[in-house]
Formats: sequence, C-alpha cells, structure tokens
Amino acid sequence: MPNMSSKSRKESLLAAIFLMATSAIGPGFITQTATFTSLLGASFAFAILISIIIDFIIQLNIWRVVSITNMRASDIANAAIPGSGYLLAILVIIGGLFFNIGNIGGAGLGLNILFGLDPKVGGTISALFAIAIFLSKRAGMAMDKFIILAGIVMILLTLYVAFSSNPPVLTALHQTFLPEKINFATITTIVGGTVGGYITYSGAHRLLDKGMVGVSNIKAVNKAALTGVALTGIMRYILFIAIFGVVASGIVLDTVSKSANPAAQAFQAAAGEIGFKIFGIIFWSAALTSVIGAAYTSVSFINSFKKGLSERSKNIATVIFIAISLISYIFITTPPAAMLVFVGGLNGLILPLGFSIFLFAMWKRKDLMGDYKYPLVLFYLGVLVCILTWYMGIQSIGAIFKIINL
Repeated sequence: MPNMSSKSRKESLLAAIFLMATSAIGPGFITQTATFTSLLGASFAFAILISIIIDFIIQLNIWRVVSITNMRASDIANAAIPGSGYLLAILVIIGGLFFNIGNIGGAGLGLNILFGLDPKVGGTISALFAIAIFLSKRAGMAMDKFIILAGIVMILLTLYVAFSSNPPVLTALHQTFLPEKINFATITTIVGGTVGGYITYSGAHRLLDKGMVGVSNIKAVNKAALTGVALTGIMRYILFIAIFGVVASGIVLDTVSKSANPAAQAFQAAAGEIGFKIFGIIFWSAALTSVIGAAYTSVSFINSFKKGLSERSKNIATVIFIAISLISYIFITTPPAAMLVFVGGLNGLILPLGFSIFLFAMWKRKDLMGDYKYPLVLFYLGVLVCILTWYMGIQSIGAIFKIINL
C-alpha cells in the first residue's frame, strides 16, 4: 500500500468519522431522542451514556477487524462461515434500501418545513441532490465534504437551540450518572439506531476504500472509531439538552398522535419560528446525509457478489440505488415512519448477526489477521455486548410482525 501523507490520513479519518456519525443521525434518531426525552426527562441522559459505551465496544471491534484483515465485512463473514457474508450483504442492502425510502421522506419533510414544499416534491429534490454528488467527477471528495459540512451545521444549530431552551444543565449532568429511573428498552432502542444495520460498517468501509488498513494504522483507526461514536453521542446529548429545556419548563410534547413531531414542537417552543426553521435545516441535513451513508454502505456490500468494481462503477451503482429508493418513495403508500419501524426491526437482527460472525472470526480465524494478537479484553467485552445485541434483536422481531400485520 502506498504511503499516505499526513494530510491525506487526516482527511480519510475525518471522512470515516463523519460518515459513521451522520449515517446514525437520521430522522429516526432525532424523533427517538425527542420522544424518549419527553417520556424520561433528565434520566434519558443515563441511557445516552450507556449506549455510547456499548457503541464504543461494537465499533472498536468491527473497525479494528476490517482494518487488520483489509477485508470488507461480508468477505470476513464468508471467510469465517462460508455463505454467511452473502446473507449479511443481502440484509444490509435490503435494510439500506428501506431506510433510504424513509430518509428521503424525512428530507422531504425538512424542505416542507423550510419552504412549504409538498413532501414528495421535497423528497425528489433531495434525492436528486444526493445523486448529483455521486455523478460528480470527484464523487468521493464531494461526498466527504458534504457530510462533514452537514454534520458541523447540525451540531452548531442544535447548540443554538439548546442555549435558547435554557435547560437545567446541572440536573441533566447529575442524572447522566445517577438517574432517577432506568429504562433498558430505551437503551437497546437507541443502540440499534446508532450502530444497527448498515451504520455499523459505514465508517469502517470508508477507511478501507481510503487505504487506511493494516497494523500500522490501527491506532488511527481506533481513534476514528471512538471519535465517530463520540460525535454521535455529543449530537444526541446536545439534542437531548435542547429538548429537555422545553420539557423541564412544563411544556408537554405530543408523542402519541399520528402527525406528532415532538422534536419540531420542542424547537419551536425553544426558539419560536426561527427554531422551527432551524429544525427544518437539521432534519433535512440529517435525512440527506443518512441517504448518502445508507446508499454508499449498501453498495459497498455489492462487492460480495461482484469483485473488482471500479470507483466509477460503484458510484453509478449508488446512483441507481438512490433512484430506486426515490421511485419507491414516490409510489409506495406506506408512511415513511412505518417503513422506518420495519427497518428498525430488521436492523435489530443485522447487528447481532454480523457482530457474532465477527467475534467467531476473531476466535476461529486468527489467520485472517496474520501475526496480530487481538486484545482479549476487547474481545470479551465484545462477547458481552453481543449477548445484549441478540436481546435487542429478539425485541425487534415484535416490530417486524407489527408491520407485517398492518
């Protein structure tokens, strides 16, 4: 592998960090945070803290194995258990497709809030914008720059609303470590939303495409994995603080009705019409970056079936993937929210399946990592978290049956 300059290494790491973080920060992420803050109040801060710790363990294991083996997740799975990589690839691609349908709907809602556009029209414009990024001559650079800019904008705007809502910060900090109540279902839900499905592999595959592999890069890869999860956690915590300020003031958010949008309601209560428009920008940015992340990562799994695709071919496949998502969004009558519930259940199954295969590969296929000695502490922590993710997966089956019965 050719030596990378210090600048190229930093750009590669930054791209992977923000791809993972912005893939996680989608419409469902925002709505979940608002709903759980409304229900749990300051105690939700503890759930965020625990989910970040769990996310750290999952991503440290997966990013490390992908980097050391210089193999994509599906190839690692096939090497560990023949055929399992194809199953993992199919699940990720299907999950990414359905998630993109919901994310395009979320982008349409964001433009509806900002400009009053019909959500279908807004969704179409947003999807075409994402397609334009992948059709550009330097698609990889365009994607990286957009997701980094969008991620920074989301954090800064949410910080503004957090200050506007005047939250009781000391109470939130206290209950981050000593909560009045603990809701494990909430923790498992937000873990699945942060590192479930395609999100688990987005940053790792981006580093692979950038050539950040091998033992010589392991420290940088670890740092990137930790930073990506930390960035996602910071965004969720800032969002929580912003909404908690509204909830603590006595305002009751609507989390029950079909048209409920508790996050939008909270932003409007905190900063008036400006807050409502800021929410539109954040929601659109979150949805569009998730569209890009889901499409990029899903297409990266196509390598399981077709080896040696050129960068241009991958970009064209990504464009087709987004176009199919857009056409489905336009013609499917199932509400995007219901679609996201279905895929949330699917993601709850993909995470433990993929993570179990990775742990098995670390245990039985040490030859894939050459002479590298895998840290036992990290491996056993991974086993404990894997058991928890299977519990999450079992819980998600209920969501899948719910959608099937609709």
